Amino acid sequence: MEQTSHQAVNINELLTKRPLIISGPCSAETEEQVMQTATQLAATGKVDILRAGIWKPRTRPGSFEGVGTKGLPWLQQARKATGLPVAVEVATAKQVEDALHFGVDVLWIGARTTVNPFSVQDIADALKGVDVPVLIKNPINPDLELWIGAVERVAKSGIKNIGLIHRGFSSYGNTEYRNAPMWHLAIEMKRRNPELLMINDPSHICGRRDILLDVAQKAIDLDFDGLIIESHVDPDMAWSDAKQQVTPEKLGQMINSIKWRTEDINSEEVHAHMDKMRAQINHLDDELMQLLGQRLKVAQQIGQYKKDNNITILQTNRWNEILERAIANGAKLGLSEDFVTKYLDTIHMESINIQNKVMNS
Repeated sequence: MEQTSHQAVNINELLTKRPLIISGPCSAETEEQVMQTATQLAATGKVDILRAGIWKPRTRPGSFEGVGTKGLPWLQQARKATGLPVAVEVATAKQVEDALHFGVDVLWIGARTTVNPFSVQDIADALKGVDVPVLIKNPINPDLELWIGAVERVAKSGIKNIGLIHRGFSSYGNTEYRNAPMWHLAIEMKRRNPELLMINDPSHICGRRDILLDVAQKAIDLDFDGLIIESHVDPDMAWSDAKQQVTPEKLGQMINSIKWRTEDINSEEVHAHMDKMRAQINHLDDELMQLLGQRLKVAQQIGQYKKDNNITILQTNRWNEILERAIANGAKLGLSEDFVTKYLDTIHMESINIQNKVMNS
């Protein structure tokens, strides 16, 4: 497949910029809306790449599913007018072909596509022989292997410049966020793939504009490489995802409000101080491992006693007693109930696993 040559900037070089800011409407609705949004975003001086949804995979039929291919020339005109490279989401081989035909600079694979290896493979096959950056969103469900698999499939197609977008994960019953951040999964993905660009998507995590800044700041504090945030000239009148979009002006203000930090430690004094505190962390971690090992040995002994006396593994009243006691003690030490509960749940499940092996050995 041939890619139209059009780029006024070296897009691969641009993607090394930190922080990288991508913004634009959830959906390209009209030529006027795209042009106005792009012009206002360019005027902020904060945006590196213009994004817009051309094809919109919706959960249920009847919702606005994007203007389709006819919106791609609008992006061409917006790029010509502003100099901003453009990015769109693709979900099929035909969409890849159309996007490249109209000279789209960056493609991204959405969460609903990443979850399906067959769909990702179709896109990867369509990308063979093409030199275009591809960003891959995490799958909608919290499955790190699917995310990694999508990266591997695209890489095998010959794509050299691959990046990641963390947009949160579906979580039943979640109310604070549209998609739960599950930061630990994004951090683990970043740990396994330190060479890949990692961008945070506060818009899809939050689902509402009032907490965008908080999520964006946390992502930057976690050393993410950039942000992709939805913006619209008139967010409340947007045809899709109105509540999570902001005006270009508000976007500029948000970017200015973020405290930008760096991972680099240049000062010898700072480096020495950090090393001292990290040594303390290492020492405490070693002590924690020793204590956990001792605790689980006792759990093994309890398992043997239960086996010898035909007692069930799970003792609900005892578990409630441990949990309540730990939460109360943790509060005195400044530990949140959520943290204490998750910590003890993990230890409890390991104790159950150990006792189960003893009981059935």
